[in-house]
Amino acid sequence: MKAVVVEQYAPIDQIGLKEIATPEVGPGQIRVRVHAASIGFVDGLKVEGRYQTKDPLPFTPGAEFAGVVDAVAGDVTGFTPGMRVMGAARSGALAETVVAPADAVEIMPDGLSMEAGAAFRTNYLTALYALGERGQLCAGEQLLVLGAAGGTGIAAIQIGKLLGARVIAAASTEEKRSFAASFGADAVVDYTRPDWRDALKDATAGGGPDVIFDPVGGEVSVQAFRSIAWNGRHVVVGFAAGSIPALPFNLPLLKGGLLIGVDAAQIARREPDAQTRVMTQLSAWLNHGELVPAVGKVFAFEDFRSAFKTMQCRAALGKMVVRIG
Repeated sequence: MKAVVVEQYAPIDQIGLKEIATPEVGPGQIRVRVHAASIGFVDGLKVEGRYQTKDPLPFTPGAEFAGVVDAVAGDVTGFTPGMRVMGAARSGALAETVVAPADAVEIMPDGLSMEAGAAFRTNYLTALYALGERGQLCAGEQLLVLGAAGGTGIAAIQIGKLLGARVIAAASTEEKRSFAASFGADAVVDYTRPDWRDALKDATAGGGPDVIFDPVGGEVSVQAFRSIAWNGRHVVVGFAAGSIPALPFNLPLLKGGLLIGVDAAQIARREPDAQTRVMTQLSAWLNHGELVPAVGKVFAFEDFRSAFKTMQCRAALGKMVVRIG
């Protein structure tokens, strides 16, 4: 089969497509013919060897996919060849076939595109776990979404609206703010402006956001926390800006605020019950048509490097998807 293969940690320009052996199905696994795979910020870090854990070389990047079941292990039930599915694996999705644990794969709702299926799992699991389980976002509260036009940002806007919150989207360009508004944001702010906290204050009628969803990091995170409402919750999802902020400890004291960390990769292992609750709710929204995963630009398999570059330079609107099959 054809796959993206990382033989040494390097910039994406040095990574290519290669012919490799089709993976075999092991116990508890499903093999899927991949039609679409998505690319996230973590994938770019892994390719360059800059993520907190390193995949053993050589490896094929990509964790999320949608496609058609090709083969099923003898101990797996509920799946048969030909079913349309979407799911996740530790790696290997940027290939013509991928093997994944059966419990990380689900049948796609009728009418959902392969691209939407590939863009679904990680972003929406992260957003609902962060806002519902950890941030305890309630109907009527004010939610500030930083990096609102990215894959996790758009997911947080959609989830926030489904949970009944009023959503303020913060993004760096007019195009990104318009994109965020098209997915339901009630107000938008430009966090590159020196006076952006004044705009945020106006957008929240002076009270500040009750919950902050933060995949950005950097100085904007500290400034956002300075504007948080009393007893507010600041949920840290990532550091797309590239720098990890240092928060003065007096700010949580003065605000009565909570700083909450979210690592989606650890939820299944550390909080399996929470993962089950989140995935059950997400599946219900999907199947009832209340949630449609946001798809950004779609790239051809041979043009996978452009998908990485668009994401890495923070020009992405939504989740980058590579069409494979």
